Amino acid sequence: MNQSTHRLLLCVVFALMAWNPDLPLDAWSAEPTDEPVTRQALEQMIEQYIRTHPEIIEQSLQSLENKRATEEQERRKAAIATHQDDLLNDPGSPMSGNPNGDVTVVEFFDYRCGYCKRAAPAVTELQQRDPGVRVVYKDFPILGEASEFAARAALAANLQGKHRAFHEALLATKDELSKEQLFHIAQNAGLDVTRLSQDLTRPEWDTIIARTRTLAKNLGISGTPAFIVGNDLVPGALDLTSLQELVAQRRKK
Repeated sequence: MNQSTHRLLLCVVFALMAWNPDLPLDAWSAEPTDEPVTRQALEQMIEQYIRTHPEIIEQSLQSLENKRATEEQERRKAAIATHQDDLLNDPGSPMSGNPNGDVTVVEFFDYRCGYCKRAAPAVTELQQRDPGVRVVYKDFPILGEASEFAARAALAANLQGKHRAFHEALLATKDELSKEQLFHIAQNAGLDVTRLSQDLTRPEWDTIIARTRTLAKNLGISGTPAFIVGNDLVPGALDLTSLQELVAQRRKK
């Protein structure tokens, strides 16, 4: 094998080593010679090595997946840092808990999302147990027209100072959110339904929802629920313990 071909072969080996630091190299230890090796022969040698050590394919794919996941996590953290004001201080986003709390939990949700309904009791209990927590609600209706109607109604309920009660009641129901059911829930939550039916038609709610959709896209959020605490974004239906851990981690920072 001439030296240039041997160097090429070493490049392939080093590339494999980059993905797999523990890769066995016994089959590549031959010293360079003057014996010519064709490209076809080199490819056959590489193919033979891979056939002999098929686990390197799985290891390489796993390493690549981990690398991409790390890069995506860093991209998201950078995006969250860039959009802190949009996340924490958007006047169109309802808020509950301690307005001067030392930790803010931001939630992207859809009122028809089963996972959001599952996580809702934990969000409520977190506020009850931790007086230092502030919660910001980001209406992100992704499950159709009924979800959008519910989001507009909840935003309108904020004008009556009843957002949290209505929000929690919407997520607690197991019934389909028809217009009639939504107004029934609103009435039980203490809202003036006549005023609500007028207020929810305001065009500003669509503007707020559109702003949240843009923010979600910028942060790489495509599903609900998604929680942001500090620079950490965690998708899925978190339980109380998970939320408390996120809050505790933020306080340590």
